[in-house]
Amino acid sequence: MKKPSAVLGGVIAAVLVTATLAPAATPAHAAPAATPAHAAPAATPAHAAPAATPAHAAPAATPAHAAPAATPANAATPANAATAATLAKAVRAGATSASSSTASSTSTTSGTASSGAGTSGAAIASTTATSSTAISRTGGSSTGTGSSGAAISSTTATTATGASGGVSATSAVGSSGAQVLSPAPYMGWNTYYGLGGDFSEATIRSVADSMVNRGLKKAGYDIVWLDGGWQADESRSAAGDLQPNPAKFPNGLKPLVDYIHSLGLKAGIYTDAGPYIPGRCGLGSGGYYQRDADQFAAWGFDAVKVDYLCGIAADLDPKTVFTEFAHALRNNASHRPMIFNLCNPVTSPDWGNYPESQQSTFSWSYAPAIAQSWRTYTDVGFQGDIKFKDVLRNYDANARHPEVVKPGAFGDPDYLAPELGMSDEEFRTQLTLWSVAAAPLVVGSDIRKLSATTIGMLTDPDVVGINQDPAAVQAVRVGAAGTTETWVKRLADGGRAVVLLNRGDSANTLTTTAKAVGLSGARFTLKNAWTNAVTESAGTISAAVPAHGTALFRVAPATGLPGIPHVTAGIPQVTKVGTDAQPDGVAPVVAGGDELTAQVVVRNDGLLPIMGPVVTLVGEAGWTVKSLTTAPAILASGKQAAFAFTVKLAADATPGNATLTASTTYEAIGFGKQRQTTVSPIVVAPVPPTGTGALSHHQWIVATSGWMSPTVDQSVGGGSPISLVGQTYPTGIGVASPSTVRYYLGKACSRLTATVGIDDAVRNVGPEGGTSTFQVVGDGRVLFDSGVVDRDHPKPVDVDLTGVRVLDLLVGDAGDGGYNDRADWAAPTATC
Repeated sequence: MKKPSAVLGGVIAAVLVTATLAPAATPAHAAPAATPAHAAPAATPAHAAPAATPAHAAPAATPAHAAPAATPANAATPANAATAATLAKAVRAGATSASSSTASSTSTTSGTASSGAGTSGAAIASTTATSSTAISRTGGSSTGTGSSGAAISSTTATTATGASGGVSATSAVGSSGAQVLSPAPYMGWNTYYGLGGDFSEATIRSVADSMVNRGLKKAGYDIVWLDGGWQADESRSAAGDLQPNPAKFPNGLKPLVDYIHSLGLKAGIYTDAGPYIPGRCGLGSGGYYQRDADQFAAWGFDAVKVDYLCGIAADLDPKTVFTEFAHALRNNASHRPMIFNLCNPVTSPDWGNYPESQQSTFSWSYAPAIAQSWRTYTDVGFQGDIKFKDVLRNYDANARHPEVVKPGAFGDPDYLAPELGMSDEEFRTQLTLWSVAAAPLVVGSDIRKLSATTIGMLTDPDVVGINQDPAAVQAVRVGAAGTTETWVKRLADGGRAVVLLNRGDSANTLTTTAKAVGLSGARFTLKNAWTNAVTESAGTISAAVPAHGTALFRVAPATGLPGIPHVTAGIPQVTKVGTDAQPDGVAPVVAGGDELTAQVVVRNDGLLPIMGPVVTLVGEAGWTVKSLTTAPAILASGKQAAFAFTVKLAADATPGNATLTASTTYEAIGFGKQRQTTVSPIVVAPVPPTGTGALSHHQWIVATSGWMSPTVDQSVGGGSPISLVGQTYPTGIGVASPSTVRYYLGKACSRLTATVGIDDAVRNVGPEGGTSTFQVVGDGRVLFDSGVVDRDHPKPVDVDLTGVRVLDLLVGDAGDGGYNDRADWAAPTATC
């Protein structure tokens, strides 16, 4: 980085003397749509819900540390009175404190005034940062921890997972705490989502080799974890010992574990806390805890995942059996330290109606004392099918109890799942959120098949470094829940990791302030963890964040001469299509021949002004772009400028994905010309339907389903014809809640008729669930709302479509989760 010239030194010094915090106005962010639930297929794999309970949904309970009751669907409410007591105890014990300001601004879309945030998020940020300065990162073993996690002994050194290696620590057990085997969140790979049960000794060796050869081991991913599927069809021998599948592991497991160790990696294995019940779960250790723990240790395993499918099938108490299993692991005959991943994925209402004590949402109350990690919600998806909405659902559930996270004990929101259904942007968001959550980073995809882009994300040293920060603090939300949010994680060096999260379907410029995240001063260094750009802010933290995206910064007070000003060049926003205003929060849909109005907002949150900001905009081949704005000569600190354009699409624009690309240049005093490039995805729609016919046979723009994918002329998931209360329909769309199916009509249609209801397939599953809501929405305006629809009462639809450009068919879960919600748009007929 260049330093400012000596000639400007006096000017810069004067600016420094008079500098004050002057962030641009930060508007309140909108509430998200209700977090919907999703049902699972009837046949579910090794660690999903039992076949009779196919759904998994968003929880009714909301996170513990968020904003007041007036906040939207994913807002938090206090979980229990113990939380406040725990925080007060941490303060009295001398826990390192962040600034305890009452967050006066939050992550927002730019342009309007901010709403005041509640104090709960800031309070947790300043009190859950338990002291971990006694942890050495140089090697050896650690000595016990108490239940608060604030008293890791410094008498013996600890090795923590970091960017250059894995965990190798042992420790004694404190009076009420688990062993500190991994002071930082452990990292690795698991077979489940990418391979299912289809793996063998050769497969595992191949993946282990790839972890070394592709740089994952060097980045800290050092556990090779076998999930369900390793066991023989008869999982126990006549003598009562667990035995591997002889076809998959002809040499047994010990030689495989030895090979994994020879690569400098560790080995993990899977079992269940309950007794093996054929047809209900694939493997169980019930009645054999000590025997199995001794066997895993004798084979040389370093980590054990203990599921709860057999446990729930046998109606066991999870706290009791997991505590017994933890004791067996700690007291194995080989005295081998083994990480204990407590995996209770049971939730209600998605698995059925279970008492709170049986669910994953209760594990936080006992797991930190017995395990190195504990699952905080149900599975993040299905094998080969991970949806972004479920990533957010699991993150929100995981965020409920940051006060119990400490070195050696971490909430587990489930595995990382790149290239299994999410876009690169969505996976970058998952990795960002898991990193600030101090969650274990365990990859569930087949590492051998991942793109170089994905490997680059997984091994990014700044992102991994934030996850592995020795303070082991879990991020908390600052301010209210909404479509856009700010999350902050206190770091061991006193700085902050700040996430600006955009849950919405359109890009936005998001902002917060250094004060809101617990920092004081007039100047702050911002390092973008993903781009490595280092800039300086006068107090505002801002970023242009794509739909379903995040920005991740390391923020700390600045010293010395000013750095490059923190300038945010917005992602191009389509504000009008023709004369029609573009609805907020909706991805733009355009068609050949359309004329668009677009704008790019550039804001300067640096300490110094920038000179001559210029924005150019480019579309696809054959598109014509015209600038409508005269560029300002200077953009002062705390100011912003909007650059407007018209964009004319070619009449024969090819349907599909397209982009608008903005290039923003400006002169930074003492640092020369700077350039930022931002890209907005645009959907070019197919031609609208003509005549009168089944809308389900027309090409949709986008179609989502709560689980699996929308099906044409069949019910979702089962492959059966659409059927409502005994009547079969030859055409239609089958979905699970929540769902959006979007069509481009181009103002060419006048009427839509259909029948909406719950498919008769739900009757083959059970009497529970099976309620949904249906809406027809034209250009953001609700044209039809069914109210709650159950399996016995379908409803007719007859809607006027005159003047509608973009049509959305929406299905919600009716507020009771997505269990057994197989919804149908039967005989949807458009007149165009």
